[in-house]
Amino acid sequence: MNLLRALATVSSMTLLSRILGYVRDAIIARAFGAGAATDAFFVAFRLPNLLRRMFAEGAFSQAFVPILAEYKNRQTPEETRALVDCVASALGVALVVVTALGVALAPVVVYISAPGFSSDPAKFELTVSLLRVVFPYLFFISLVALAAGVLNTHERFAVPAFTPVLLNVSFIVGALFFAPYFDPPVMVLGWAVFAGGLLQLALQVPFLARVGLMPRWKLNLQHPGVRRVLKLMLPALFGVSISQISLVINTIFASFLITGSVSWLYYADRLMEFPAGMLGVALGTILLPSLSRYHTDANAAGYSKLLDWGLRLTILLAVPAAAALAVLAVPLITSLFHYGRFDAGDVWMTREALVAYSVGLVGMILVKILAPGFYARQNVMTPVKIGVFTLVATQLMNLAFVWPLKHAGLALAIGLGACLNAALLYTKLRQHRIYTPEPGWLSFASRVCGSVAVMAAALWFSMGPAQWWLAADWKLRLPALGGLVLLGMLVYLGCLAALGFRVRDFSRRGVQ
Repeated sequence: MNLLRALATVSSMTLLSRILGYVRDAIIARAFGAGAATDAFFVAFRLPNLLRRMFAEGAFSQAFVPILAEYKNRQTPEETRALVDCVASALGVALVVVTALGVALAPVVVYISAPGFSSDPAKFELTVSLLRVVFPYLFFISLVALAAGVLNTHERFAVPAFTPVLLNVSFIVGALFFAPYFDPPVMVLGWAVFAGGLLQLALQVPFLARVGLMPRWKLNLQHPGVRRVLKLMLPALFGVSISQISLVINTIFASFLITGSVSWLYYADRLMEFPAGMLGVALGTILLPSLSRYHTDANAAGYSKLLDWGLRLTILLAVPAAAALAVLAVPLITSLFHYGRFDAGDVWMTREALVAYSVGLVGMILVKILAPGFYARQNVMTPVKIGVFTLVATQLMNLAFVWPLKHAGLALAIGLGACLNAALLYTKLRQHRIYTPEPGWLSFASRVCGSVAVMAAALWFSMGPAQWWLAADWKLRLPALGGLVLLGMLVYLGCLAALGFRVRDFSRRGVQ
Protein backbone atom coordinates (compact mmCIF):
# COMPACT_ATOMS: atom_id res chain seq x y z
CA MET A 1 0.00 0.00 0.00
CA ASN A 2 1.38 3.38 -1.03
CA LEU A 3 0.70 5.66 1.93
CA LEU A 4 0.91 8.84 -0.16
CA ARG A 5 -1.72 7.44 -2.52
CA ALA A 6 -3.86 6.41 0.47
CA LEU A 7 -3.50 9.92 1.89
CA ALA A 8 -4.57 11.39 -1.46
CA THR A 9 -7.63 9.13 -1.49
CA VAL A 10 -8.72 10.00 2.04
CA SER A 11 -7.97 13.69 1.53
CA SER A 12 -9.93 13.83 -1.73
CA MET A 13 -12.97 12.29 -0.07
CA THR A 14 -12.56 14.66 2.84
CA LEU A 15 -12.28 17.54 0.36
CA LEU A 16 -15.61 16.58 -1.17
CA SER A 17 -17.19 16.44 2.27
CA ARG A 18 -15.71 19.81 3.28
CA ILE A 19 -16.86 21.48 0.06
CA LEU A 20 -20.39 20.23 0.65
CA GLY A 21 -19.98 21.31 4.26
CA TYR A 22 -19.34 24.87 3.15
CA VAL A 23 -22.31 24.72 0.80
CA ARG A 24 -24.37 23.57 3.76
CA ASP A 25 -23.04 26.35 6.01
CA ALA A 26 -23.61 28.97 3.31
CA ILE A 27 -27.21 27.80 2.99
CA ILE A 28 -27.69 27.82 6.77
CA ALA A 29 -26.11 31.27 7.04
CA ARG A 30 -28.34 32.61 4.27
CA ALA A 31 -31.52 31.07 5.69
CA PHE A 32 -30.97 31.61 9.42
CA GLY A 33 -28.13 34.15 9.78
CA ALA A 34 -26.20 34.35 13.05
CA GLY A 35 -28.84 34.88 15.71
CA ALA A 36 -30.74 33.16 18.49
CA ALA A 37 -32.03 30.27 16.32
CA THR A 38 -28.58 29.34 14.98
CA ASP A 39 -27.02 29.79 18.41
CA ALA A 40 -29.57 27.27 19.72
CA PHE A 41 -28.88 24.76 16.95
CA PHE A 42 -25.10 25.02 17.16
CA VAL A 43 -25.18 24.46 20.92
CA ALA A 44 -27.54 21.50 20.52
CA PHE A 45 -25.44 19.96 17.75
CA ARG A 46 -22.12 20.64 19.44
CA LEU A 47 -22.63 18.24 22.33
CA PRO A 48 -23.36 15.03 20.35
CA ASN A 49 -20.77 16.16 17.83
CA LEU A 50 -18.29 16.61 20.68
CA LEU A 51 -19.10 13.16 22.04
CA ARG A 52 -18.63 11.77 18.53
CA ARG A 53 -15.14 13.23 18.31
CA MET A 54 -14.22 12.32 21.86
CA PHE A 55 -15.77 8.88 22.10
CA ALA A 56 -16.44 7.41 18.67
CA GLU A 57 -13.78 8.86 16.39
CA GLY A 58 -11.42 9.69 19.25
CA ALA A 59 -10.90 7.44 22.23
CA PHE A 60 -12.77 4.44 20.86
CA SER A 61 -10.96 4.40 17.52
CA GLN A 62 -7.57 4.98 19.12
CA ALA A 63 -8.17 2.05 21.48
CA PHE A 64 -9.93 -0.32 19.07
CA VAL A 65 -7.80 -0.05 15.91
CA PRO A 66 -4.42 -1.06 17.48
CA ILE A 67 -5.99 -4.09 19.15
CA LEU A 68 -7.92 -5.05 16.00
CA ALA A 69 -4.69 -4.74 13.97
CA GLU A 70 -2.94 -7.00 16.50
CA TYR A 71 -5.71 -9.61 16.25
CA LYS A 72 -5.69 -9.42 12.47
CA ASN A 73 -1.92 -10.00 12.32
CA ARG A 74 -1.49 -12.53 15.12
CA GLN A 75 -4.82 -14.30 15.66
CA THR A 76 -7.08 -16.46 13.50
CA PRO A 77 -9.92 -14.96 11.41
CA GLU A 78 -12.41 -16.56 13.81
CA GLU A 79 -10.85 -14.83 16.82
CA THR A 80 -10.78 -11.52 14.95
CA ARG A 81 -14.47 -11.88 14.12
CA ALA A 82 -15.25 -12.72 17.76
CA LEU A 83 -13.47 -9.51 18.82
CA VAL A 84 -15.52 -7.40 16.39
CA ASP A 85 -18.77 -9.08 17.48
CA CYS A 86 -18.12 -8.61 21.19
CA VAL A 87 -16.92 -5.01 20.86
CA ALA A 88 -19.87 -4.07 18.62
CA SER A 89 -22.39 -5.60 21.03
CA ALA A 90 -20.91 -3.88 24.08
CA LEU A 91 -20.72 -0.58 22.21
CA GLY A 92 -24.33 -0.88 21.09
CA VAL A 93 -25.60 -1.41 24.63
CA ALA A 94 -23.59 1.53 25.96
CA LEU A 95 -24.85 3.80 23.18
CA VAL A 96 -28.50 2.97 23.81
CA VAL A 97 -28.09 3.90 27.48
CA VAL A 98 -26.19 7.13 26.76
CA THR A 99 -28.63 8.21 24.06
CA ALA A 100 -31.64 7.61 26.29
CA LEU A 101 -30.04 9.61 29.09
CA GLY A 102 -29.15 12.43 26.71
CA VAL A 103 -32.72 12.75 25.48
CA ALA A 104 -34.25 12.49 28.96
CA LEU A 105 -31.84 14.96 30.57
CA ALA A 106 -31.72 17.46 27.69
CA PRO A 107 -32.71 20.49 29.85
CA VAL A 108 -29.94 19.73 32.34
CA VAL A 109 -27.42 19.22 29.54
CA VAL A 110 -28.31 22.54 27.92
CA TYR A 111 -28.13 24.37 31.24
CA ILE A 112 -24.65 22.96 31.86
CA SER A 113 -23.30 23.48 28.32
CA ALA A 114 -24.83 26.94 27.74
CA PRO A 115 -25.91 28.41 31.09
CA GLY A 116 -26.19 31.89 29.61
CA PHE A 117 -29.21 30.71 27.59
CA SER A 118 -31.27 30.33 30.80
CA SER A 119 -31.90 34.08 30.82
CA ASP A 120 -33.88 33.70 27.56
CA PRO A 121 -36.60 31.04 28.11
CA ALA A 122 -37.56 30.81 24.42
CA LYS A 123 -33.95 30.28 23.33
CA PHE A 124 -33.39 27.76 26.11
CA GLU A 125 -36.48 25.70 25.19
CA LEU A 126 -35.59 25.75 21.50
CA THR A 127 -32.12 24.42 22.33
CA VAL A 128 -33.63 21.64 24.45
CA SER A 129 -36.01 20.62 21.64
CA LEU A 130 -33.17 20.54 19.12
CA LEU A 131 -30.91 18.54 21.42
CA ARG A 132 -33.56 15.84 21.85
CA VAL A 133 -33.74 15.43 18.09
CA VAL A 134 -30.00 15.42 17.39
CA PHE A 135 -28.78 13.32 20.32
CA PRO A 136 -29.50 9.94 18.62
CA TYR A 137 -26.89 11.01 16.06
CA LEU A 138 -24.33 9.87 18.63
CA PHE A 139 -25.70 6.30 18.43
CA PHE A 140 -25.50 6.14 14.63
CA ILE A 141 -22.13 7.82 14.23
CA SER A 142 -20.44 5.75 16.95
CA LEU A 143 -21.38 2.58 15.10
CA VAL A 144 -20.08 4.25 11.95
CA ALA A 145 -16.75 4.78 13.74
CA LEU A 146 -16.64 1.07 14.63
CA ALA A 147 -17.23 0.17 10.98
CA ALA A 148 -14.60 2.68 9.86
CA GLY A 149 -12.04 1.15 12.22
CA VAL A 150 -12.66 -2.29 10.73
CA LEU A 151 -12.47 -1.02 7.15
CA ASN A 152 -9.37 1.13 7.74
CA THR A 153 -7.57 -1.81 9.33
CA HIS A 154 -8.28 -3.71 6.11
CA GLU A 155 -6.95 -0.71 4.12
CA ARG A 156 -10.42 0.21 2.79
CA PHE A 157 -9.93 3.94 3.41
CA ALA A 158 -12.18 5.44 0.74
CA VAL A 159 -15.61 4.43 2.08
CA PRO A 160 -15.14 5.73 5.66
CA ALA A 161 -13.68 8.95 4.22
CA PHE A 162 -16.69 9.40 1.91
CA THR A 163 -19.30 8.69 4.58
CA PRO A 164 -19.46 12.25 6.09
CA VAL A 165 -20.67 13.52 2.71
CA LEU A 166 -24.10 12.08 3.51
CA LEU A 167 -24.55 14.29 6.58
CA ASN A 168 -23.87 17.41 4.51
CA VAL A 169 -26.27 16.24 1.80
CA SER A 170 -28.92 15.74 4.48
CA PHE A 171 -28.38 19.30 5.76
CA ILE A 172 -28.54 20.82 2.28
CA VAL A 173 -31.70 18.98 1.24
CA GLY A 174 -33.41 19.71 4.54
CA ALA A 175 -32.58 23.43 4.62
CA LEU A 176 -33.47 24.01 0.95
CA PHE A 177 -36.66 22.01 0.65
CA PHE A 178 -38.17 21.18 4.04
CA ALA A 179 -37.56 24.17 6.35
CA PRO A 180 -40.99 25.75 5.66
CA TYR A 181 -42.68 22.61 6.96
CA PHE A 182 -41.17 22.94 10.44
CA ASP A 183 -42.11 25.28 13.28
CA PRO A 184 -39.77 26.90 13.99
CA PRO A 185 -37.94 26.34 10.67
CA VAL A 186 -34.56 25.76 12.38
CA MET A 187 -35.90 22.40 13.64
CA VAL A 188 -35.26 21.04 10.15
CA LEU A 189 -31.54 21.16 10.93
CA GLY A 190 -32.03 18.86 13.91
CA TRP A 191 -33.87 16.28 11.83
CA ALA A 192 -31.23 16.60 9.11
CA VAL A 193 -28.63 15.51 11.67
CA PHE A 194 -30.76 12.50 12.63
CA ALA A 195 -31.26 11.45 9.00
CA GLY A 196 -27.60 12.01 8.16
CA GLY A 197 -26.42 9.72 10.94
CA LEU A 198 -28.79 6.97 9.83
CA LEU A 199 -27.65 7.26 6.19
CA GLN A 200 -23.97 7.08 7.16
CA LEU A 201 -24.52 3.87 9.11
CA ALA A 202 -26.51 2.30 6.27
CA LEU A 203 -23.70 3.01 3.79
CA GLN A 204 -21.15 1.02 5.81
CA VAL A 205 -23.17 -2.20 6.04
CA PRO A 206 -22.45 -3.74 2.60
CA PHE A 207 -18.74 -2.98 2.84
CA LEU A 208 -18.47 -4.64 6.25
CA ALA A 209 -20.19 -7.68 4.79
CA ARG A 210 -17.71 -7.67 1.90
CA VAL A 211 -14.71 -8.03 4.25
CA GLY A 212 -16.61 -10.70 6.21
CA LEU A 213 -16.86 -8.71 9.45
CA MET A 214 -20.47 -7.62 9.64
CA PRO A 215 -21.03 -7.59 13.44
CA ARG A 216 -23.32 -10.16 15.04
CA TRP A 217 -24.86 -10.00 18.50
CA LYS A 218 -22.42 -11.48 21.02
CA LEU A 219 -22.35 -9.64 24.33
CA ASN A 220 -19.37 -10.80 26.35
CA LEU A 221 -17.82 -8.16 28.56
CA GLN A 222 -15.27 -10.70 29.80
CA HIS A 223 -13.74 -11.16 26.35
CA PRO A 224 -10.04 -10.24 26.74
CA GLY A 225 -10.12 -7.99 23.66
CA VAL A 226 -13.14 -6.07 24.96
CA ARG A 227 -11.50 -5.60 28.34
CA ARG A 228 -8.33 -4.31 26.69
CA VAL A 229 -10.31 -1.89 24.53
CA LEU A 230 -12.13 -0.56 27.60
CA LYS A 231 -8.89 -0.28 29.54
CA LEU A 232 -7.34 1.83 26.80
CA MET A 233 -10.45 3.79 25.87
CA LEU A 234 -11.51 5.27 29.19
CA PRO A 235 -8.32 7.24 29.92
CA ALA A 236 -7.88 8.04 26.23
CA LEU A 237 -11.00 10.23 26.38
CA PHE A 238 -8.82 13.02 27.75
CA GLY A 239 -5.71 12.37 25.73
CA VAL A 240 -7.35 12.51 22.32
CA SER A 241 -10.11 15.08 22.86
CA ILE A 242 -8.66 18.04 24.73
CA SER A 243 -9.49 20.54 22.02
CA GLN A 244 -13.09 19.29 21.93
CA ILE A 245 -13.52 19.64 25.69
CA SER A 246 -12.12 23.14 25.36
CA LEU A 247 -14.70 23.91 22.67
CA VAL A 248 -17.52 23.00 25.05
CA ILE A 249 -16.06 25.21 27.76
CA ASN A 250 -15.68 27.94 25.14
CA THR A 251 -19.37 27.61 24.39
CA ILE A 252 -20.10 28.20 28.07
CA PHE A 253 -17.97 31.37 27.99
CA ALA A 254 -19.49 32.47 24.66
CA SER A 255 -23.04 31.97 25.92
CA PHE A 256 -22.45 34.93 28.26
CA LEU A 257 -21.16 37.16 25.45
CA ILE A 258 -23.32 39.11 22.99
CA THR A 259 -25.76 37.22 20.78
CA GLY A 260 -23.98 35.80 17.75
CA SER A 261 -20.75 34.90 19.57
CA VAL A 262 -21.49 31.17 19.46
CA SER A 263 -22.26 31.38 15.75
CA TRP A 264 -19.15 33.43 14.92
CA LEU A 265 -16.99 30.84 16.64
CA TYR A 266 -18.84 28.06 14.83
CA TYR A 267 -18.33 29.53 11.35
CA ALA A 268 -14.64 30.21 12.06
CA ASP A 269 -14.25 26.69 13.43
CA ARG A 270 -15.80 25.31 10.23
CA LEU A 271 -13.19 27.08 8.11
CA MET A 272 -10.39 25.93 10.39
CA GLU A 273 -11.69 22.35 10.25
CA PHE A 274 -11.20 22.25 6.48
CA PRO A 275 -7.40 21.87 6.56
CA ALA A 276 -7.56 20.09 9.92
CA GLY A 277 -9.74 17.38 8.38
CA MET A 278 -7.94 17.29 5.05
CA LEU A 279 -4.55 16.85 6.70
CA GLY A 280 -4.76 15.91 10.37
CA VAL A 281 -7.67 13.49 10.31
CA ALA A 282 -6.57 11.96 6.98
CA LEU A 283 -2.98 11.45 8.11
CA GLY A 284 -4.03 10.11 11.49
CA THR A 285 -6.41 7.67 9.78
CA ILE A 286 -3.76 6.10 7.57
CA LEU A 287 -0.92 6.26 10.12
CA LEU A 288 -2.60 4.46 13.03
CA PRO A 289 -3.04 1.01 11.38
CA SER A 290 0.50 1.09 9.93
CA LEU A 291 2.05 2.25 13.22
CA SER A 292 0.14 -0.50 15.03
CA ARG A 293 1.55 -3.12 12.65
CA TYR A 294 5.11 -1.78 13.07
CA HIS A 295 4.65 -2.02 16.84
CA THR A 296 3.28 -5.56 16.56
CA ASP A 297 6.34 -6.51 14.49
CA ALA A 298 8.71 -4.78 16.98
CA ASN A 299 10.08 -2.63 14.14
CA ALA A 300 11.19 0.46 16.08
CA ALA A 301 13.15 1.95 13.17
CA GLY A 302 10.21 1.69 10.79
CA TYR A 303 7.92 3.15 13.45
CA SER A 304 10.13 6.22 13.89
CA LYS A 305 10.59 6.74 10.15
CA LEU A 306 6.83 6.59 9.58
CA LEU A 307 6.27 9.23 12.25
CA ASP A 308 8.95 11.39 10.65
CA TRP A 309 7.22 11.06 7.27
CA GLY A 310 3.92 12.13 8.83
CA LEU A 311 5.47 15.12 10.58
CA ARG A 312 7.20 16.35 7.43
CA LEU A 313 3.98 16.12 5.44
CA THR A 314 2.20 18.03 8.20
CA ILE A 315 4.70 20.88 8.13
CA LEU A 316 4.73 20.90 4.33
CA LEU A 317 0.95 21.24 4.08
CA ALA A 318 -0.30 22.72 7.37
CA VAL A 319 1.97 25.77 7.58
CA PRO A 320 0.79 27.23 4.21
CA ALA A 321 -2.82 26.36 5.12
CA ALA A 322 -2.56 28.33 8.38
CA ALA A 323 -1.01 31.32 6.61
CA ALA A 324 -3.67 31.26 3.88
CA LEU A 325 -6.52 31.13 6.41
CA ALA A 326 -5.19 34.22 8.18
CA VAL A 327 -4.47 36.23 5.03
CA LEU A 328 -7.63 35.26 3.15
CA ALA A 329 -10.00 35.43 6.13
CA VAL A 330 -12.28 38.12 4.65
CA PRO A 331 -12.40 36.64 1.10
CA LEU A 332 -13.20 33.20 2.54
CA ILE A 333 -15.91 34.37 4.94
CA THR A 334 -17.62 36.71 2.47
CA SER A 335 -17.55 34.18 -0.36
CA LEU A 336 -18.94 31.35 1.74
CA PHE A 337 -21.22 32.99 4.31
CA HIS A 338 -21.94 36.67 3.49
CA TYR A 339 -25.48 36.15 2.17
CA GLY A 340 -28.99 36.88 3.42
CA ARG A 341 -29.00 37.59 7.14
CA PHE A 342 -25.23 37.06 7.57
CA ASP A 343 -24.23 40.72 7.43
CA ALA A 344 -20.95 42.68 7.30
CA GLY A 345 -20.72 42.81 11.09
CA ASP A 346 -20.89 39.01 11.20
CA VAL A 347 -18.07 38.88 8.63
CA TRP A 348 -15.74 41.00 10.75
CA MET A 349 -16.55 39.16 13.96
CA THR A 350 -16.02 35.76 12.30
CA ARG A 351 -12.76 37.05 10.81
CA GLU A 352 -11.45 37.85 14.29
CA ALA A 353 -12.12 34.30 15.44
CA LEU A 354 -10.66 32.75 12.28
CA VAL A 355 -7.38 34.67 12.51
CA ALA A 356 -7.09 33.62 16.16
CA TYR A 357 -7.78 29.98 15.29
CA SER A 358 -5.17 30.04 12.50
CA VAL A 359 -2.44 30.70 15.08
CA GLY A 360 -2.91 27.19 16.41
CA LEU A 361 -3.83 25.28 13.25
CA VAL A 362 -0.42 23.61 12.87
CA GLY A 363 -0.56 22.50 16.50
CA MET A 364 -4.06 21.09 16.06
CA ILE A 365 -2.93 19.00 13.09
CA LEU A 366 0.32 17.90 14.75
CA VAL A 367 -1.66 16.49 17.68
CA LYS A 368 -3.46 14.19 15.21
CA ILE A 369 -0.07 12.84 14.12
CA LEU A 370 1.77 12.74 17.44
CA ALA A 371 -0.97 11.19 19.61
CA PRO A 372 -1.18 8.00 17.47
CA GLY A 373 2.55 7.61 18.16
CA PHE A 374 1.51 6.67 21.69
CA TYR A 375 -1.85 5.02 21.02
CA ALA A 376 -0.46 2.61 18.42
CA ARG A 377 1.82 1.36 21.22
CA GLN A 378 -1.23 1.09 23.51
CA ASN A 379 0.27 3.76 25.76
CA VAL A 380 -2.58 5.99 26.86
CA MET A 381 -1.31 7.44 30.11
CA THR A 382 1.28 9.77 28.59
CA PRO A 383 -1.22 11.56 26.30
CA VAL A 384 -3.74 11.65 29.16
CA LYS A 385 -1.35 13.45 31.49
CA ILE A 386 -0.39 15.89 28.75
CA GLY A 387 -4.05 16.38 27.87
CA VAL A 388 -5.10 17.23 31.41
CA PHE A 389 -2.27 19.74 31.74
CA THR A 390 -3.18 21.28 28.38
CA LEU A 391 -6.84 21.55 29.32
CA VAL A 392 -6.03 23.46 32.50
CA ALA A 393 -3.62 25.74 30.65
CA THR A 394 -6.21 26.43 27.94
CA GLN A 395 -8.83 27.47 30.46
CA LEU A 396 -6.38 29.81 32.19
CA MET A 397 -5.74 31.38 28.78
CA ASN A 398 -9.51 31.63 28.25
CA LEU A 399 -9.82 33.64 31.44
CA ALA A 400 -6.92 35.86 30.39
CA PHE A 401 -8.09 36.48 26.81
CA VAL A 402 -11.91 36.52 26.94
CA TRP A 403 -12.25 39.96 28.53
CA PRO A 404 -9.97 41.97 26.21
CA LEU A 405 -10.56 39.91 23.02
CA LYS A 406 -14.11 38.57 23.61
CA HIS A 407 -14.95 35.59 21.35
CA ALA A 408 -11.62 35.88 19.49
CA GLY A 409 -9.83 35.36 22.79
CA LEU A 410 -11.60 32.02 23.20
CA ALA A 411 -10.43 30.94 19.74
CA LEU A 412 -6.87 32.06 20.48
CA ALA A 413 -6.80 30.03 23.69
CA ILE A 414 -7.88 26.91 21.78
CA GLY A 415 -5.13 27.41 19.22
CA LEU A 416 -2.36 28.08 21.73
CA GLY A 417 -3.52 25.13 23.81
CA ALA A 418 -3.21 22.85 20.77
CA CYS A 419 0.33 24.10 20.16
CA LEU A 420 1.22 23.37 23.79
CA ASN A 421 -0.32 19.90 23.50
CA ALA A 422 1.68 19.14 20.34
CA ALA A 423 4.93 20.42 21.84
CA LEU A 424 4.55 18.24 24.94
CA LEU A 425 3.63 15.14 22.89
CA TYR A 426 6.68 15.67 20.69
CA THR A 427 8.95 16.11 23.70
CA LYS A 428 7.73 12.87 25.29
CA LEU A 429 8.12 10.93 22.03
CA ARG A 430 11.74 12.05 21.94
CA GLN A 431 12.34 11.37 25.64
CA HIS A 432 10.90 7.84 25.34
CA ARG A 433 13.04 7.30 22.21
CA ILE A 434 9.96 6.38 20.24
CA TYR A 435 10.80 8.97 17.60
CA THR A 436 14.17 10.12 16.31
CA PRO A 437 14.11 12.83 13.62
CA GLU A 438 15.66 11.91 10.30
CA PRO A 439 18.52 14.13 9.03
CA GLY A 440 17.78 17.37 7.16
CA TRP A 441 14.99 18.89 9.24
CA LEU A 442 16.54 22.36 9.52
CA SER A 443 16.96 22.68 5.74
CA PHE A 444 13.49 21.25 5.17
CA ALA A 445 11.74 23.64 7.60
CA SER A 446 13.61 26.72 6.36
CA ARG A 447 12.67 26.03 2.75
CA VAL A 448 9.02 25.48 3.68
CA CYS A 449 8.86 28.70 5.71
CA GLY A 450 10.51 30.71 2.93
CA SER A 451 8.01 29.39 0.39
CA VAL A 452 5.11 30.17 2.73
CA ALA A 453 6.33 33.75 3.21
CA VAL A 454 6.42 34.30 -0.57
CA MET A 455 2.95 32.78 -0.93
CA ALA A 456 1.48 34.92 1.87
CA ALA A 457 2.92 38.10 0.33
CA ALA A 458 1.51 37.20 -3.07
CA LEU A 459 -1.97 36.62 -1.60
CA TRP A 460 -1.90 39.79 0.50
CA PHE A 461 -1.07 42.06 -2.43
CA SER A 462 -3.45 40.28 -4.82
CA MET A 463 -6.67 40.02 -2.81
CA GLY A 464 -7.61 43.70 -2.85
CA PRO A 465 -9.51 45.73 -0.23
CA ALA A 466 -11.98 44.14 2.16
CA GLN A 467 -14.76 46.50 1.05
CA TRP A 468 -14.73 45.00 -2.42
CA TRP A 469 -15.36 41.54 -0.99
CA LEU A 470 -18.18 42.86 1.20
CA ALA A 471 -19.91 44.64 -1.68
CA ALA A 472 -19.30 42.31 -4.65
CA ASP A 473 -21.89 39.86 -5.93
CA TRP A 474 -21.26 36.17 -5.29
CA LYS A 475 -20.77 35.65 -9.03
CA LEU A 476 -17.65 37.81 -8.72
CA ARG A 477 -16.54 36.74 -5.24
CA LEU A 478 -16.43 32.98 -5.86
CA PRO A 479 -14.28 33.12 -9.04
CA ALA A 480 -12.03 35.70 -7.37
CA LEU A 481 -11.58 33.43 -4.35
CA GLY A 482 -10.86 30.48 -6.63
CA GLY A 483 -8.25 32.57 -8.43
CA LEU A 484 -6.57 33.49 -5.15
CA VAL A 485 -6.48 29.87 -4.02
CA LEU A 486 -4.99 28.82 -7.35
CA LEU A 487 -2.45 31.65 -7.17
CA GLY A 488 -1.41 30.65 -3.66
CA MET A 489 -0.98 27.01 -4.67
CA LEU A 490 1.04 27.86 -7.78
CA VAL A 491 3.32 30.27 -5.92
CA TYR A 492 3.91 27.87 -3.04
CA LEU A 493 4.46 24.80 -5.21
CA GLY A 494 6.65 26.82 -7.58
CA CYS A 495 8.85 27.96 -4.71
CA LEU A 496 9.09 24.41 -3.38
CA ALA A 497 10.05 23.09 -6.81
CA ALA A 498 12.68 25.81 -7.20
CA LEU A 499 14.11 24.79 -3.82
CA GLY A 500 14.40 21.14 -4.81
CA PHE A 501 11.21 19.50 -3.50
CA ARG A 502 9.80 16.61 -5.56
CA VAL A 503 6.62 14.58 -5.02
CA ARG A 504 8.52 11.31 -5.23
CA ASP A 505 10.52 12.35 -2.17
CA PHE A 506 7.39 11.88 -0.05
CA SER A 507 6.22 8.58 -1.53
CA ARG A 508 6.22 5.82 1.07
CA ARG A 509 4.89 2.31 1.32
CA GLY A 510 3.20 1.03 4.46
CA VAL A 511 4.25 -2.07 6.36
CA GLN A 512 3.48 -5.23 4.46
